Amino acid sequence: MSTNDLDLVISDLTRIKKEYVEQRSAFVPGEHMAGLLKGLGATDADLAQLQRVSDDLPDDPTLPFRKSKNGRFHFDVKNGTVDRGEFQPFVLSAGEDFVRHDSGQTREFAEVGDDLQLNRAFQGLLLFKAFMVQDVEIAHRPKLDYDYPGWVCTLFNLRTVTTPELVGEPALEGVHSDGVDHTMTTLLGSENMTADSAITFLHDMRQINAVRWDEVDPELVVGRHQHRHFLDTMLVVDHERKHSLSPVVAADPQQASTRDMLIFFTRKPALEGHISHPHDSLVCHSSLPMSAGLLPPARV
Repeated sequence: MSTNDLDLVISDLTRIKKEYVEQRSAFVPGEHMAGLLKGLGATDADLAQLQRVSDDLPDDPTLPFRKSKNGRFHFDVKNGTVDRGEFQPFVLSAGEDFVRHDSGQTREFAEVGDDLQLNRAFQGLLLFKAFMVQDVEIAHRPKLDYDYPGWVCTLFNLRTVTTPELVGEPALEGVHSDGVDHTMTTLLGSENMTADSAITFLHDMRQINAVRWDEVDPELVVGRHQHRHFLDTMLVVDHERKHSLSPVVAADPQQASTRDMLIFFTRKPALEGHISHPHDSLVCHSSLPMSAGLLPPARV
């Protein structure tokens, strides 16, 4: 990539970041995101492979309508790299605005592999996320280390499945936050899904947790987006906007419907006393190494 090409990408990213800072959320259409990722070095083959990466996901540990893998990445701002972190269990609590039957339960997910983390389009999404969150002033969550310059990014590769016997709920928990500082969601694809499926609603923080998407206070809805096309991407400041989603509905009710996503949960490292502190290593992964250079910081 030439310096001039990178400058054009950085300029475009800076415009998106300005919107994110001002609105506390942003939505990037997939076609626009594809152009950005190609500007960061992704090829058409990378993009095609990314659309297939969810096909071998194993069953989720707690949700019967979901298949999942995850992995941890460290945005090492001091050294200018994003690095794959070692395996850690995962936990979200009701105290972090996540109220579900498995709140507070320590879960272990299968790990994402090289088929995802070495894909240059995926690495571009990591660089995009790191660029967007750095130096953005946000409401602080308790017991996170806001003096630390870098970030922990927990990545989920998820497939939500609706069958004739089971409704797939991208957010079974109803209105919630993700217990982090910044959430980013990217669509990889869908099959047999109605045009009004999986709509994301953004809510004022006064909205009560665990309320279904269709039972919320309409006066507290502050935005709505829908991931319909490959690479459609939403960013939200997680401790300033709650969110909920409508279910995945099958266009042909006799056949399965699927929705494949990448979810990037990004926050500062946990301090002692935080529920995730025992599971918050910044050590690099020994058997699944990956490292890429971060982009230069924005001037917003």
